[in-house]
Amino acid sequence: MATPVIASPRATLACGFVVALLSAGAVLISAQAAAVAPSAPSSTPTATLANDRVRPSALAGLWYPADPDELRSTVDDLLAEASPVDGVPLGLLVPHAGYLYSGRVAAAGFKQLADRPIDVAVIISSDHQPPMAHPIAVYAEGGFATPLGVVAVDAELAHALMAADARITDDPAAHVGEHMIEIELPFLQRVCPDCRIVPVLMGSDDDATVQALTDALLAVLPGRRAVVIASSDLSHYPSGADAQTVDNLTLEAILSGDPAQVRQTIRQQMAHGYPGLLTCACAEAPILVTMQVARGLGADSVQLLRYANSGDAPGASTDQVVGYGAVMWWRYEPPDVTPARQAALLALARDTIAAYLADGSVMEFHTDDPELQRPLGVFVTLKVDGQLRGCIGHLRGDRPLWQAVQAMAIAAATEDPRFPPLTPDELTEVEIEISVLSPLRRLTDVAAIEVGVHGLLLDYRGQQGVFLPQVPVEQGWDRGQYLDHLCLKAGLFAGCWRDESAVLYTFTAVVFGEGQ
Repeated sequence: MATPVIASPRATLACGFVVALLSAGAVLISAQAAAVAPSAPSSTPTATLANDRVRPSALAGLWYPADPDELRSTVDDLLAEASPVDGVPLGLLVPHAGYLYSGRVAAAGFKQLADRPIDVAVIISSDHQPPMAHPIAVYAEGGFATPLGVVAVDAELAHALMAADARITDDPAAHVGEHMIEIELPFLQRVCPDCRIVPVLMGSDDDATVQALTDALLAVLPGRRAVVIASSDLSHYPSGADAQTVDNLTLEAILSGDPAQVRQTIRQQMAHGYPGLLTCACAEAPILVTMQVARGLGADSVQLLRYANSGDAPGASTDQVVGYGAVMWWRYEPPDVTPARQAALLALARDTIAAYLADGSVMEFHTDDPELQRPLGVFVTLKVDGQLRGCIGHLRGDRPLWQAVQAMAIAAATEDPRFPPLTPDELTEVEIEISVLSPLRRLTDVAAIEVGVHGLLLDYRGQQGVFLPQVPVEQGWDRGQYLDHLCLKAGLFAGCWRDESAVLYTFTAVVFGEGQ
C-alpha cells in the first residue's frame, strides 16, 4: 500500500537550495498553533432522551453558546479563520473540547466540508462514561438537537451498518450523556446544512473491534457521498512542553498512514513516563478506523491542518494541558492544466515579472477558471541560454494557483539568493518554466523513487534541500546520484539519506515552459 501523501507546511524554497524553513517538527507542529481561549467547563454534560428519538443538546450554554445567533456567529467566525485544502475529504480528525479550547482547530477540519459534494457524515468517537457501547453503539434513528436545529440521522445507512456486523447495535442510551459527537454538530450545520449523520460510539479499542467497524463501513460507504470523522483530542494533562513532544509524535504516526505505527508510538509514549500523561488520544480506536476507511475509499493524501493545545490560550496555565489536532485524508487529483491554461499561466508569470521590475507593483489578475483557482504548490524557474537564472517555489497549496504563480515568479526574479535580481533588459532573454506540485508524500523506501517522475525534499536534522522532478533527468543522474546530490545541495555529506535521521518526501509535478 502506498504511503499517504503529507501536504507540506508553509515553506518557500529555492530549487536545490539549502533552506531552514521546514524542520521535522514543523511538518507537524507549526506556527499555526494559534491561541485558544481559556477553559471549557469541567462539569459532566447531562441530557435525557426524548421520546421521538431526537437527542436534546447536553452542551448548549456550557461548551458552546445556547443562543442560536451567538452560536452561529461564533462558529462562522472560527470558520472564517480557516483555509480550504485542495481536495474532497474522505476522512477527518477533529477535536471535541469546548469551543473556547479547541474551536479553531475543529474549524480547520470542518472548513474542508464547505461547498463539497458530501451528504452524510459518519462521526465516530470513544465512550467517555457509562453506559458503555458493547462494543459499537449507533444512534440509528431520529436526530441530534443543537440550538441551530436538529441534525437528522441517516437511518438507512445506520441500519445498513448494523446489518454488516452483529457487533454494531442501535444503542441510543450510550449516546445520551456523551459530548464528543454533539460538539461537532454546529460546525457541520454551518458548512453542510443538508448533511445527515451516523453517530457511532466505540466502547472498546481492541484490534478486533477496530477491524469490525472498518470492514462494516467499507461495506456500506462505497457509492455514498460520505465523510468519516474521528472525534478525538490528543494528549491529556502533560505539561505544555511535553504535549508538544507527545502530540508531535502521535500526529507523525497518524500521518504515516500505518495503524501499527500509531499503536506502537502511543504505547512507547505511555511507557515513557511523562508526568501527568493520561492518554495520547482519547479516541484512539476511532482514529484508526478513520485512517483505514479513508484509505479504503481511495485516500492517498493526508495533511495536518492545525495543531494547538489548551496552554496556548492567553493567560492559560501550561502545567497541565490537552492537545488538539485537525487532520484531513483525501484523494489528490492532478490539475487539468490544458495547453490554453499553460499559456495563460506562462503569460501571467512574464507579465507579472515585467510589471514588478518596472515599478514594484503586482499586476491585477482575475479569473473564474476553477482549475486556476485551485490551491496548489508551485515552482517558477527562470533560465537564460539553458542555464539557471532563478528558481523559487512554495510547496504548500495554500493559495490559488494563479496567485502562487505570480508570487513565485516575482520571487524567482528578485529573491533567489544565488543570483542578483533580474533586470528589465534581461527579461527578454529569460525562458520561464512552471512546475505545479502535488502534495508531499513521506518516503519509506528509496527504491520507490522514480527518476524523472518524483521530486525530492530532504530534511536532515533541520537542514533541507529540494529538487524538482526534472533536475535528475537534466543532469543525467541515476537514483543513487540523485539522492547523493540532494544531500550535497543541502550542505550535507553524500549518502546522508541513508542515516535514520534523514526524512525524505516525494512529490510529482506538472511541468511546462516557454518553447516546450
